[in-house]
Amino acid sequence: MPRRAERCLQIAPHSLAIVLAAAGERAGGRAAGGGGGGGGAGPELGRHRIGYEIFADFKRENMQHFWDRRATAAVAETFFLGWIDEQVLLVQGKEEHLEVLRQGWARRSLRPPAGFHIKCLA
Repeated sequence: MPRRAERCLQIAPHSLAIVLAAAGERAGGRAAGGGGGGGGAGPELGRHRIGYEIFADFKRENMQHFWDRRATAAVAETFFLGWIDEQVLLVQGKEEHLEVLRQGWARRSLRPPAGFHIKCLA
């Protein structure tokens, strides 16, 4: 009898996967506009963005937490690790900084990069 796959797989030590979806995408994976062609996505989403651009935008959005210095420091100390399947942003940092990001997600204060929403953190 085959073993069940583990729920969590650690890709890299001290890393965090931020699972994103396009801002107009519903939970089922279809665009909210219904056209499927992406005509209403705007010029920013119309072109293919590389992972580092999305990471830089994520940092820019979250470096403005002037009321939460821990969150600002945590975001400043994270590094781009990878961009998987055009939906998963991998970041790396010290475990205490990643925990601050997890707490920000739980409080709904962690902001997504422009054109996306955060589905979950893993």
